Amino acid sequence: MAKKDPTDLSVEEKLRTLYQLQTTLSAIDEKRALRGELPLEVQDLEDEIAGLNTRVEKIQSEIQEFQSAVSQKRAEIAQAQASVDRYKQQLDEVKNNREYDTLTKEIEFQSLEIELCNKKINEALVKVDEKKHDLEENRNIIHDRQVALDEKKGELDEIMQETRDEEERLKEKAKDLETKIEPRLLASFKRIRKNARNGLGIVYVQRDACGGCFNKIPPQRQLDIKMHKKIIVCEYCGRIMIDPELAGVKPAVAEAEEKPKRKRSIRKTVKKEEEKLS
Repeated sequence: MAKKDPTDLSVEEKLRTLYQLQTTLSAIDEKRALRGELPLEVQDLEDEIAGLNTRVEKIQSEIQEFQSAVSQKRAEIAQAQASVDRYKQQLDEVKNNREYDTLTKEIEFQSLEIELCNKKINEALVKVDEKKHDLEENRNIIHDRQVALDEKKGELDEIMQETRDEEERLKEKAKDLETKIEPRLLASFKRIRKNARNGLGIVYVQRDACGGCFNKIPPQRQLDIKMHKKIIVCEYCGRIMIDPELAGVKPAVAEAEEKPKRKRSIRKTVKKEEEKLS
């Protein structure tokens, strides 16, 4: 049997299919709500650990640079000391005061170079100690964050294992229902659902009021909703309306006390929206 074109469906069939899609999507939302903030917490911990690892790599690189500088300065000290020893030997062989003064100045210069190199080495070694301390601190933080991440992942995996199969089944059902809804109506429903705080794009009438925002619906408008002649949207919150009978919900008995009425503020765009959806 050929599949019925979504555009050929009656308004009643469109509403019923939309409500089935809404209940399926709401069930998926409930499954995801069970995870709470865990996915975000896991992501935050993973990002933090990645940042800490980058910092550790940078610290290790800086330590290597300081250690290389120390090795270089020690080599320069050895070279300067060799020069000093050579010049001292030459002092015994000088023939005049001029040569003596020149050699003495060279010995003094090389000695100053040795002192400067030693100073640079000491400064570098202090930096190495500081960097090693920072490295140890960051490694400890990474260890703590990794322990916390493993715990959060364990909790998330446990919840995911419990809900994964059911969620996949619901997703498949939602995809199948979406193919039965004309693209324009489906796009409008998704837009309404996205803007709704509770994720409800279509709601049924409850106690003569909208099941989404709970504002009172005029009797004539309730009659239009029950007639299923066109798609009706709430003039307050913009959600698509469906009567309880079509939604398969048993109407609740009206309570003695009704919620305070909100100030009526009819949107001028309601009729246009309904014309688009129909």
